[in-house]
Amino acid sequence: MTPRTRTRRFSPLHLAGWLFADLLLVLALVAMGDQGDPVKAAEGGRPGTTGTKEPKPKPTGPRAVNRKPVKVSIAAAPGARDRIVRQLRSVTARHKDKQAAFVLTFGHHSDPGRGGAYASEVNSLLTKARPAMFKGATTRDFWKGGSSGGSADLEIYFYTY
Repeated sequence: MTPRTRTRRFSPLHLAGWLFADLLLVLALVAMGDQGDPVKAAEGGRPGTTGTKEPKPKPTGPRAVNRKPVKVSIAAAPGARDRIVRQLRSVTARHKDKQAAFVLTFGHHSDPGRGGAYASEVNSLLTKARPAMFKGATTRDFWKGGSSGGSADLEIYFYTY
C-alpha cells in the first residue's frame, strides 16, 4: 500500500488578509497626500485673487522644517571669534527674521580633527551672532577636506514659519 500524500489546494481566503493590508496602505497614502503644503499656505493667496494683499492669517498647527537648506560660507582664521561673528551676521542678514531648526557646519582643513574643531567653534558662536535665529537650534560639526583651515560651509535648515 502506498502512503497517501495530502496535497493542499489554493484557497483565495488566504489572500484576504493581504488584500486588507494593501487597502489600508493605499488609504493611508491617500490621506497623507491630501495634506496641504505648509510653505504654500504661509505664502497665502488663493487662485483667482488679484490686487490688494490681505493680511496673512497666523499659522496654526505644528511647524515644519524646510527641506531645502540655506547654504552659506565663511572664511576667518581659527580663534578670530569677532571676525567669525561678523561674517555669520553678514551671511545670514537676508534671513534675519527666520528661526533655524538645525545647522550642519563643515570645517575645511586637511586634518579631520582641526576641521571638526573649527566647525565646533563656528557653531558655538551662532547664538552670539544672531540670538533669535539660532536659539534652540540643533548643530552638528563636520570635517570637509581642504588644503587650509579657516573656512567653513554651513547648511541652515529653517522652520517654515
